[in-house]
Amino acid sequence: MAKIIFSDNGKSINVKDKTPIKEVCKEFGIPFSCEDGICGTCMIDIIEGEDNLSELTQEEKDMGMNKTKRLACQCKIKKGIVKIKY
Repeated sequence: MAKIIFSDNGKSINVKDKTPIKEVCKEFGIPFSCEDGICGTCMIDIIEGEDNLSELTQEEKDMGMNKTKRLACQCKIKKGIVKIKY
């Protein structure tokens, strides 16, 4: 079981390993627009646990993202704990 912690409000949620984080992020107020990795609206900062997320997608690379700046619509949590800020 993996865990996502939202540093903005201190809340956390347990999720299954290998789960896309998009729906959880929506529930906690992260704004979304296109949901396809094109607009950048759902950009999040990874405070800790960046290695617990899936590799950057081509869409993220095209937007200049890195392991600590990601698009919530593109990420899956592989395992462990990930702490994010939006």
